Amino acid sequence: QVQLVESGGGLVQAGGSLRLSCAASGRTFSNYAMGWFRQAPGKEREFVAAISLKGSRTYYADSVKGRFTVSRDNAKNTMYLQMNGLKPEDTAVYSCAAAPGYYSGSSDARRYEYWGQGTQLTVSS
Repeated sequence: QVQLVESGGGLVQAGGSLRLSCAASGRTFSNYAMGWFRQAPGKEREFVAAISLKGSRTYYADSVKGRFTVSRDNAKNTMYLQMNGLKPEDTAVYSCAAAPGYYSGSSDARRYEYWGQGTQLTVSS
């Protein structure tokens, strides 16, 4: 089992920045590929970003490419999502998720075994 807890969400103005964190506990964090997903009200969950086991490879949805940066610190069992240039359409509940290493980089939520409870990001215009 891997327990995931997100933090760092909140209310920010358009154009602002925020960093989300995802703290992991349980099994060895570095054995898992990690991802960020988001879900806005009335919409389906969508892929945001993913990172490989050691953090050497990162993957992004086109909608956030160039604005968001995913990273991880395996010594701290934590993954981050730095979000810059925020837009109102980024408003959503952001969740982190863990997948077996062979699914590294996957944008398919079904590949991820463990999920956090989510943290709300609201971007005002």
